[in-house]
Amino acid sequence: MIVCRDLNDLPSFAGSAITIGSFDGVHQGHRMLLDKVSQIAKAHDYVSIAVTFAPHPRQVLQQKDNNLQLLNTIEEKLELMAQCDIDYVVIAPFTKAFSQITPEAYIEEFLIEKFNPSHIVIGYDHKFGKKRAGDINLLKSYAARGHFDITEIPAYMIDDITISSTKIRKALLNGEIDISNQFLQAPYPISGEVIGGDRIGRQMGFPTANIDVKDPVKLIPTNGVYAAEVKLGERRLRGMLYIGHRPTIDGTLKQVIEVNIFDFDEEIYGETIRVYLHAYIRDDEKFADLTALKSQIAQDEAKIREIFSIIDENQQPEVAIAILNYNGVEYLESFLPLMGDSYSGNAKIYVIDNRSTDESISYLQEWHPEVEIIALDQNYGFAGGYNEGLKQIDAAYVAVVNSDLQVTDKWLDPIITRLKANPDIACVQPKVRSLENKEAFEYAGAAGGLIDVFSYPLCRGRIFNSVEADDHQYDEATDIFWASGAAMVIRTALMKSIGGFDADYFAHQEEIDLCWRLKNAGYRIAYEPLSVVYHLGGGTLSYDHPRKIYLNFRNNLVTIMKNEATATLLWKVPIRVILDIVAMCKFLLTGQLSAATSVAKALFYVISHLGSILKKRRRVKSVVAAHKIGDATQAGKLNKSIIWSYYVLGKKTFQSL
Repeated sequence: MIVCRDLNDLPSFAGSAITIGSFDGVHQGHRMLLDKVSQIAKAHDYVSIAVTFAPHPRQVLQQKDNNLQLLNTIEEKLELMAQCDIDYVVIAPFTKAFSQITPEAYIEEFLIEKFNPSHIVIGYDHKFGKKRAGDINLLKSYAARGHFDITEIPAYMIDDITISSTKIRKALLNGEIDISNQFLQAPYPISGEVIGGDRIGRQMGFPTANIDVKDPVKLIPTNGVYAAEVKLGERRLRGMLYIGHRPTIDGTLKQVIEVNIFDFDEEIYGETIRVYLHAYIRDDEKFADLTALKSQIAQDEAKIREIFSIIDENQQPEVAIAILNYNGVEYLESFLPLMGDSYSGNAKIYVIDNRSTDESISYLQEWHPEVEIIALDQNYGFAGGYNEGLKQIDAAYVAVVNSDLQVTDKWLDPIITRLKANPDIACVQPKVRSLENKEAFEYAGAAGGLIDVFSYPLCRGRIFNSVEADDHQYDEATDIFWASGAAMVIRTALMKSIGGFDADYFAHQEEIDLCWRLKNAGYRIAYEPLSVVYHLGGGTLSYDHPRKIYLNFRNNLVTIMKNEATATLLWKVPIRVILDIVAMCKFLLTGQLSAATSVAKALFYVISHLGSILKKRRRVKSVVAAHKIGDATQAGKLNKSIIWSYYVLGKKTFQSL
């Protein structure tokens, strides 16, 4: 997500899906708007944009109103919006002059001129312009003239109660944290700088960090004691938060906000911390003396630790094992029983079912009640199916696993260990051997994927159809270019936020496209030889099936056009087209008419969809820029032609290259 704070320095948006609002709280209703914008943008290769205002309009228009209380500071709001799949968040300055522009000028000079919207998504009660005179009807009049399409989102309901920031504020002021957090879909945050105190808490054995909330309109919940999570830098800690006037100690008129962080003894004065409220424990009370107060605080700590223990038991798994299935009940019967021993930690198995017509779901329900079934409403293909399924999966890491994969005991342990130790590694694949010949590598991934100088994919242990025996020649952990879609483990949040698989691929090489995006953002892709799995292969389509040939040729060209650097793209694509034509001729000369036809169809697709592919390239560049942690990583690129090495020089193994 890219944050823009200057309206005079915005990118030139070629087309956008946009929504506008204050988004105070970024609650479920707001997230519905943001999700819709993201869906529309992806469907039409637009850029997704959310526009919010700072300061809040009431701070400008009603300066004497001392009752304004906001759920978020601007930085808290940005943190929450970063969890949504939005390309740009624009912070527009709200001034008195801006408030006086007519609704027509708002549309023409603000929306159209600044954002070039192709589609506008607004809430059911959206108003804009001078005296809030603009509404959905005025926007529809511009839509009718062809300026943009428009979608209106109705009031979002939970248990028949319309969500609003006002109701969330009321819940917080009543100590109803469970209700506010349900509406917010996240624990309520409070941010501030740690300042010095009188150290009375330390004298009682409960040292506290005193929080100075600098934003005067930030809503502070009702006085009392809370179970809280504390974000300090990248660390997440736990503790008990106190809000109140310290009646037992000094009865100060000034409200105090302080947190005792469990199992923590560091000096953090001057640090900015953020606390997240998980539960309301009790009211602020006056006790007879400090001894009685200390006894109560000890009881509060015990209760809060118990609450977090229950949260841990009910929390989402650390690792999700996601298996995509379509009419593969025989594979589920054969390979699913071993999946339960994949990880020594907290893992959960999900089967994403692509609208199977066989007995897959009834089999799972009867024989594997521990497996969570995500039943999709249609067959989205491999790429789209995983994207749809992952929307319902929340775990730190997800293992993308083919249904025809036989795993070994605790195969995920070395992979997760490596991911935890290396935050710049986005994705790891195990060693993939053949199930039919367990001493040999398997076609789909082998010992890690690479690309050659013309971006043809190959693997260590498999070049084209030549597969090596595993003689432990690839037993070192190393960086690669792409990880096998048959068995890859990736950081879940990163996979979602960087766009997941490209659903237009349907199947084949979607993992190369995903890994290339991650590498362009500065992340590493890794191979872990201590983890071994066995792949049956060809379970969906045989390796020489015309459909597979079409998808491989088409998707490989599209992947290059989406991800390659511009200077390289200008010479690489023409050469690749020529080489693909040569491959088509080779198929013809050897009597493989259907294969030749598949290549021709792939080339025709790319030519006829050139405009949409280039639009997608622009979108990919924006998303990658928003996730960039460093320069693009180059590991796994070979500076030679695999076609020349294989067919002319006769080099059939990676080591011989």
